Amino acid sequence: MKTLIVHAHPEPRSLNGSLKDLAVSTLETAGHEVRVSDLYAMRWKAVADAADYGPDASSPLRVVGDSGRAFEAGTLSPDVRAEQEKLLWADMIIFQFPLWWYTMPAILKGWVDRVFTNRFAYGVGEHSDTKYGERYGEGTLAGRKALLSVTVGGPEPHYAARGINGPIDDLLFPIHHGILYYPGIDVLPPFVLYGADRMTADDYPDAAKAWRQRLLTLDSTAPIPFRRQNSGDYDIPSLQLKPSQEPPGQTGFPLHTHPTPPTK
Repeated sequence: MKTLIVHAHPEPRSLNGSLKDLAVSTLETAGHEVRVSDLYAMRWKAVADAADYGPDASSPLRVVGDSGRAFEAGTLSPDVRAEQEKLLWADMIIFQFPLWWYTMPAILKGWVDRVFTNRFAYGVGEHSDTKYGERYGEGTLAGRKALLSVTVGGPEPHYAARGINGPIDDLLFPIHHGILYYPGIDVLPPFVLYGADRMTADDYPDAAKAWRQRLLTLDSTAPIPFRRQNSGDYDIPSLQLKPSQEPPGQTGFPLHTHPTPPTK
């Protein structure tokens, strides 16, 4: 399997850095091909601007249209093209990052903003009265899997169903569903290490063991059973979940997962 690791932490000796290094060694020993995009080490530019689109940049700048034209013309900036090529190469994408202010670090969001361009990650497929594009289970990146490996400062109860910070699955839903599943990537349940701010050197072996076990079971782990947009569960073009598909009493983000995973 070909695995891309996108790593976002400024300190190589951090817990995140150690988990990234462990992933590389574990996967390579298991026979995987591994590439790493270490965003801080790469000094990744986190802001999308006209320089990304070269001669296809308009004035005033129109990010959606300009990025799509630049992608199709092959004039995106070389750093963006390189990351897109890595994504097309990969079977599995692992995102290694700390949860900062309830989301990914800005440098990683900037990687998404710049790399997931129009015509590459969105804006593809038929748009009609019966089909609203190829997205949410379809799209350019379909056939790939992704896993978030996230370190969280607070203890696990803070991120439980009644925890003050909100359920971890809800906090990660915009990334899982809105960034990864949108262009067709199947998303595995996340690997989350809680209490990272209080973790000691004595605690690390247990964390490393759990991480190594997850890495060695990537092939056999079922993805989160998100509903496909064009499966018939949603009305087109309103994209409202059909009342017949709503489990009794269920609301919010869980509506967009199948109570029973669908068969393919």
